[in-house]
Amino acid sequence: MGVMTRAAAFLREVTVAELDADPYPVYARMRREQPVGLVPAVNAWLVTRYRDVRFVAERPDCFPASTAEPSPVERTFGVPTIITTDGPAHLELRRSFDGKFRPRRVESYVDELVRPIAEQQADALAGRATAELMAEYFEPVSARCLAAVLGLADIDTDTLRRWFHGLNAGATNYEQDPDKQAIADATAAEVDRECVPRLRRLIEEPDDSTMSHMLHAGTEPGAPRSIDFVLPSLKVALLGGMQEPGHGAGSVLAGLLTDQRGQLAAVVDDPSLISAAVEEGLRWVAPIGTQFRTAAAEVELGGAVIPAGAPVCAVLASAGRDEELFAEPDRFDLRRTVQQQSAFGFGRHFCSGHSFARHQIRIALEVLLGRFAALHRGPDAEPVAFVGWEFRAPVRLDVALR
Repeated sequence: MGVMTRAAAFLREVTVAELDADPYPVYARMRREQPVGLVPAVNAWLVTRYRDVRFVAERPDCFPASTAEPSPVERTFGVPTIITTDGPAHLELRRSFDGKFRPRRVESYVDELVRPIAEQQADALAGRATAELMAEYFEPVSARCLAAVLGLADIDTDTLRRWFHGLNAGATNYEQDPDKQAIADATAAEVDRECVPRLRRLIEEPDDSTMSHMLHAGTEPGAPRSIDFVLPSLKVALLGGMQEPGHGAGSVLAGLLTDQRGQLAAVVDDPSLISAAVEEGLRWVAPIGTQFRTAAAEVELGGAVIPAGAPVCAVLASAGRDEELFAEPDRFDLRRTVQQQSAFGFGRHFCSGHSFARHQIRIALEVLLGRFAALHRGPDAEPVAFVGWEFRAPVRLDVALR
């Protein structure tokens, strides 16, 4: 294959609607024919093979997270954010999350925080014959757990879910759709109105919430971080903190439900398999599809020449289905011996909340399957439909509970 400097013909025909409906056939064709290519519909170069995705994510000298032009995330959330900055500012923002999200710290509180919330949400399903688990279980559990750990436990679930969808509209707006941006801007302004007064109070009266740690963790006494510095990354947490655990859990269960080889029954019989199911589900459908970068200089990668300053998406979702690593990558199989996890990203921008997300998914599934061991898809159930390429999840997850 010769070096490519512009979009291959088939990539010029890719639409945002096609990617939202199912990006995986596009990624598979790219891995075969054009593993790095410009997709005009999203104004970005997509990098699709596992080894190339890791290279982009782990080489900030070649592909920095910071950009000359605002990224979709920065247009919506402001600057700096933990996912779109490098160097000392990035290290300081990571330090602001460490007080609550280091794995050992998470293990000290996560079961006590998550399990009662999951149990209460499962109680609401008791006695029911059917349920739609995305809206009635996974998203509410995720929203309430996120609110509790952030310090927003008094914000109702519907508001948190609405914030998620509004912020999501802007963070994924690569095509710069003004209608999407208007929704996102209004949501971001509402988050500011609600959270800035809380942050002001926490400057004077710290507690053990994530919002408080963002201001105070690792700082000198009496010298908290500024609200303007942490607020954009708080919005990142509001978005990713619901997306990865809530929607990731739905994808894990969808994989178990749609498989015909008894994997759901195996997990119900042996709950110790749930952790393996979580890893496989996150590989199979990555809740967060890409890590966004910019080419610092012209660079040749994967048979293409990416121009200096070009926006680049390291496609985590595609890396998780790379045939070089995974046999039959489109199949959900919790017994895989190779589990190269890409869903939480690579390099210095590896997701700060990965441990909390993994435990939350595990506990939510333990509670659900422990309570409803006969859970199954009805005989007339439609195939589970997913939506999204940057953030992907089941649209609905209709099940029979008994």
